[in-house]
Amino acid sequence: MLADASSGIALAGIGDEAAYGIHAQVAAIRALDWRAIELRCVDGIPLADLPEPEFARVVTAVEDARLRVVAVDSRIGGWSRAADGDFAADLDELRVLASRCRTLGTRHVRIMSYPSGALGEPAWRAAVIRRIKVLTEHAERAGLVLLHENCAGWAGTRPGRMRELLEAVDSPALGLLFDIGNGIAYDYSAYAVLREVVEWVRHVHVKDAEGPATAPAYRLPGQGHARVADCLRLLLDSGYTGALSIEPHLAVVPHEGRRAPDTECAASFVAAGRALGDLLGTLTTDRRGLAPATAGRVR
Repeated sequence: MLADASSGIALAGIGDEAAYGIHAQVAAIRALDWRAIELRCVDGIPLADLPEPEFARVVTAVEDARLRVVAVDSRIGGWSRAADGDFAADLDELRVLASRCRTLGTRHVRIMSYPSGALGEPAWRAAVIRRIKVLTEHAERAGLVLLHENCAGWAGTRPGRMRELLEAVDSPALGLLFDIGNGIAYDYSAYAVLREVVEWVRHVHVKDAEGPATAPAYRLPGQGHARVADCLRLLLDSGYTGALSIEPHLAVVPHEGRRAPDTECAASFVAAGRALGDLLGTLTTDRRGLAPATAGRVR
């Protein structure tokens, strides 16, 4: 489960970036000799929308492979759900995921903080805080932790707003998910933002990219301009002990509707995982209790 017993770092990946079906998703994780997975879609269907028989097959596949689920990725507050849209859809999704997270043995649910829709400031801010307070109350009662990603939404790209959201909600059931590669796609310095919020980060997505925000080109971790190594070093220096979960976007870019054949997806996913392992090996060479030979694999 952990990269090293003393580090507390779990290496994982978002399964549908590797393959369409759950068995192939699991196979890609196991090809890296990792023991953790993050779930978003299976057979092209978001986890909360899977019919019960299909969800049962997901549970069986994950358990048979002895994988730990580090998080599930919801659509709550995401790019397709504006702050002036139907809030009932988010509440319904969280209700389903609360049950499914209990079955999967995970507490972490990825959310975002809503595109503005037709709202301007300060109505956008007020709607976001109001909604996430309600969602967090539900999450706390269900034993979940909502993880806000630095992506779409009111608090998506500004560290001051991220902290303001956390302070306004004021609950241990809300933390931050930091995606290292999102800075390229949204035209900001991920490293600069991370420096301001690192103490609240509970989960990390790893991707790399280069080029303009209008047309980011995704690369293997360490081969783009997202300063992946610097961000990882900052996390390690800050005592981060959550998961590092790859979301390569090399062959799958969900919000663009782009998906290569499964063989290409799996190959790119495994290559990204190995690149992350190499980076960690370099970064941890001189760290007590972290040897390069073990930093890239999960036990």
